[in-house]
Amino acid sequence: MRVRYLPAFPVKFVETLSNALLALLDAAWRQFDVLLVFNSANSPLLLIPKLFGKRVVLHADGLEWMRGKWGPWGKRYYRWAEKVATKLAPTMIADSKAIQRYYEGRYGKETHYVSYGAEIRTSKDRAILNRYGLEQAGYFLQITRFEPENNTLLLVRAFEKLDTDKKLVLVGGAKYPTAYSDEVHDAKDPRVKFLGFIYDRPILDELLCNCYAYIHGNEVGGTNPALLEAMAAACFILTRAVPFNREVLADAGRFFTKDVDDLAAHLRWTLDHEAELPTFRKAVQEIIRSRYDWDRVVEAYERLF
Repeated sequence: MRVRYLPAFPVKFVETLSNALLALLDAAWRQFDVLLVFNSANSPLLLIPKLFGKRVVLHADGLEWMRGKWGPWGKRYYRWAEKVATKLAPTMIADSKAIQRYYEGRYGKETHYVSYGAEIRTSKDRAILNRYGLEQAGYFLQITRFEPENNTLLLVRAFEKLDTDKKLVLVGGAKYPTAYSDEVHDAKDPRVKFLGFIYDRPILDELLCNCYAYIHGNEVGGTNPALLEAMAAACFILTRAVPFNREVLADAGRFFTKDVDDLAAHLRWTLDHEAELPTFRKAVQEIIRSRYDWDRVVEAYERLF
């Protein structure tokens, strides 16, 4: 594999588009058999490889127009780009059955289902936790961008209602600060720890493998890689009750609504039912092995191409 890093215009609305534009122009001159483009937001740019006679497969990704970070014009663009994708992309991939049903129902567009994958993770260096003042099973964890549709603020408010010595560890943040992310950071509870963005895989593995419970707040998109990573690390998982998450987690976790008291009740349930959590942890790893193994994912891509 050869990786080429191309620049992007560092403004929120055009960052992805500008990078994809340069990548497609660069790829158009190379002898690739198939160009795999991610995110329906990039669909207008598919005119470039089509002009060069290139075969293109578009990965639809999530429903970008549902994200709270976009204003009215941004949402209109993403809805429009979604429709353009169904016209310009001869072949489309959906990473979840729910996304597949959405494109079929709304646009009559057939898509090919290919999920994401994850590798089983185990704890190998628990001493890493000491860097952050953490102990095994001594904290709830969320790894995400601080955006409304990921429900980080909801989690902070729910956690503040708990009577527990455990901590809430938040990994991530906002690339472009917003009023929402500022409100998350304004949490006064000393049990809430902000670790910022972490990209070091061994550190993330230890945080995942040793947490008491993982809270997956994402409510838009298809099969979310962060959810799969938490499952692969045998986390007990609380997640938003939306079709995408139910499809992946099935009955191997618990689901909360967009309500502070409901999430707080689920957090308390984990504290009151600690003996039951290992059964869930075993079940999520079995789901990864049987449905989201990377070898299976690669084989699906090879068959499609």
